[in-house]
Amino acid sequence: MKISIEPADMRVAIKVLSDLPEFDPMFELEYYNSKIKTTDHLILVASVDGQPVGCKLGYDRFKDGSFYSWLGGVLPDYRNLGIAKKLAQAQEKWVKEKGYACIKFKTLNRHKNMLQFALNNGFSIYNVKPQDELENYRIELIKHF
Repeated sequence: MKISIEPADMRVAIKVLSDLPEFDPMFELEYYNSKIKTTDHLILVASVDGQPVGCKLGYDRFKDGSFYSWLGGVLPDYRNLGIAKKLAQAQEKWVKEKGYACIKFKTLNRHKNMLQFALNNGFSIYNVKPQDELENYRIELIKHF
């Protein structure tokens, strides 16, 4: 099994995201392109033996020296193989090279595996936004360099 991480086109990343159970419903491609078209951004796709199985998208959302890790995931059949870690490492390397001070992202309280992954990889919770139900609370995380 050969795992590769490469910069990619938004269409490839959106195809991967559309196959993830956590991303439902998806928006049209133009919505995603509109978020990043006028700002510094990175789209990474992880492939196993040439087949896209994961992705990580981010951009300079806040214009405050932080990089926003916006969307990402790995297809269920390819989880627990270290692919998410490789995507995160590639993103972090790029972010540091670009001179950003930190990476920020948010997730929902119901995504326990994502929270665990982030905490195990040096992120800290810096804000919690209550919602209608506890499982929908938005948890904001940050990792400083």
